[in-house]
Amino acid sequence: MKYRQLADTGVFVSELCLGAMTFGGHGGMWEVIAGLDQSGVDAIVRRSLDAGINFIDTANVYAMGESETLLGKALAGHRHDVVLATKVRGRMGKGANEVGLSRLHIMHAVEASLKRLGTDYIDLYQVHRFDMHTNLEDTLRALDDLVRSGKVRYVGCSNYAAWQIMKALAISREQHLERFRCTQSYYSLAGRELEREIIPLIKDQNLGLLVWSPLAGGFLSGKFTRNSGDEAARRASFDFPPVNKEKAFDIIDVLRSIADARGVTAAQVAIAWLLAQPVTTSVIIGARKMPQLEDNLKSVDIVLSPDELKALDEVSRLAPEYPAWMSAAASDDRLPGQERRFSTTKPVAAQGKA
Repeated sequence: MKYRQLADTGVFVSELCLGAMTFGGHGGMWEVIAGLDQSGVDAIVRRSLDAGINFIDTANVYAMGESETLLGKALAGHRHDVVLATKVRGRMGKGANEVGLSRLHIMHAVEASLKRLGTDYIDLYQVHRFDMHTNLEDTLRALDDLVRSGKVRYVGCSNYAAWQIMKALAISREQHLERFRCTQSYYSLAGRELEREIIPLIKDQNLGLLVWSPLAGGFLSGKFTRNSGDEAARRASFDFPPVNKEKAFDIIDVLRSIADARGVTAAQVAIAWLLAQPVTTSVIIGARKMPQLEDNLKSVDIVLSPDELKALDEVSRLAPEYPAWMSAAASDDRLPGQERRFSTTKPVAAQGKA
């Protein structure tokens, strides 16, 4: 296992993070997504720690708190061996204020998470989604207070748009508040929308990137083809996150070709591609069965060749959108070696207007 620095925190996390969304859950969608009992959770956590994983992510809303409870028990005696992350935002009760990112809800939610996790501090506390009903400064001040109190070490966001992240960073800078150190976002070969706005922001603002659903909800696992699918797989009954299936099948064809040539699985290649992206800090993997975990763990041993990376990029890359295609078409780049440059002595012929 290799370790990567989480933004500029000086904290190093394993390049694979164990996701706890499969822990607990009875009824509703959690019956499909999750289902692991305490013995199953203990085994998954123990194997992950043995493999060198030191980063575990959960959320209070996962199985309505049961995930945190089971994880807390599994980490008994090993709490200080891991960087522990959880989230706040989702509805945790029927009351009008048992949801969102108000100071009221955050302060109540963090105490409940600490109790369920059996710890007195959370290493990374993340806001799960944007809350349009709450003043963003109120949310950031509440998170800052948690850091100053010692109950939280660092804060991050999840599923925010680029403008929302940048607005939060600007407020934190202006008000001298603890700022988001990372974003937990969906990114996969079948879902590269992150590259339009958020990844450029991540690079510019030196944020960490924690990737969720690296296999697009199991679609890139190799279990699905144009002619068949695994009816027992989560994706068969919980079709999320949304993907362009026809394009994804083309991606799977390339994944299978590379995997077969290497004697590995398509899932391992898909995760290896994410680990090859310089912007990636850690890829979150989840498992309901031990063979799934073992398969994902092997992805860290795969180093894709330039030709393999090129093939995967070509089949999965995004179509150019405005203003990206306008920037690419511009003729006024002044970097040395460019074929077209503005002259300082002669007028440039009109190139047309846009």
